[in-house]
Amino acid sequence: MTELLALENVWAGYGDAVILEDISFSLGEADSLALLGRNGMGKTTLLSTLMGATRFKSGRMRYRGQDLAVVPAHGRARLGLGWVPQERDIFPSLTVEENMSVVARPGPWDLKRIYELFPRLQERRGNMGNQLSGGEQQMLAMARALMLNPQVLLLDEPLEGLAPLIVQELLRIIGQMATSGEMAVILVEQHAHQILPMTRQALVLERGRVVFSGASETLRADYSQLDKWLGVGTQ
Repeated sequence: MTELLALENVWAGYGDAVILEDISFSLGEADSLALLGRNGMGKTTLLSTLMGATRFKSGRMRYRGQDLAVVPAHGRARLGLGWVPQERDIFPSLTVEENMSVVARPGPWDLKRIYELFPRLQERRGNMGNQLSGGEQQMLAMARALMLNPQVLLLDEPLEGLAPLIVQELLRIIGQMATSGEMAVILVEQHAHQILPMTRQALVLERGRVVFSGASETLRADYSQLDKWLGVGTQ
């Protein structure tokens, strides 16, 4: 599998604080990675580091062979990184359609295709961002990231706080994206059993360090390992 994204011995954090220590992994074209760990172990910081929102201290980050660490934060979306943060960060005073159109970049993901994937957004395309439910806002955040036509999609706990029916709907959509072969996906989620079946690789962080890096199937075959690191092996 051709390398798309790679980190080698990366140290990063905020200000003088070091959160990530010696992080290494690689992601191939259209690959998928479950990023796991307890709260506060560095998962969001890792995604933020990829997007240029932390203080990069040392190591190497490559995207298609290019040194990603020297690319400013605003340039990383142009390179092909799409980010759906926990906070969603939709524009509350823009309509659903304006939220997506304002960031659109050329590629296979356009409004027609987005509406086929998210029929709810088509029904609410004239609603303002702040008029949506939490689940609809999450759909809009994901749709907006897709409108960038990314090569790597970063999803930070996209199911958090949502109703069970919405969770099932989003899991189906995320599974499609992770297995479509169109983009690589890095997925952070507390409930490991929901995302390991749809990802090829898994990375477990503990106190900002990698304690497991390997096939998702390996963790699925022995949830006692996850229980040791996360306390969620039976969830």
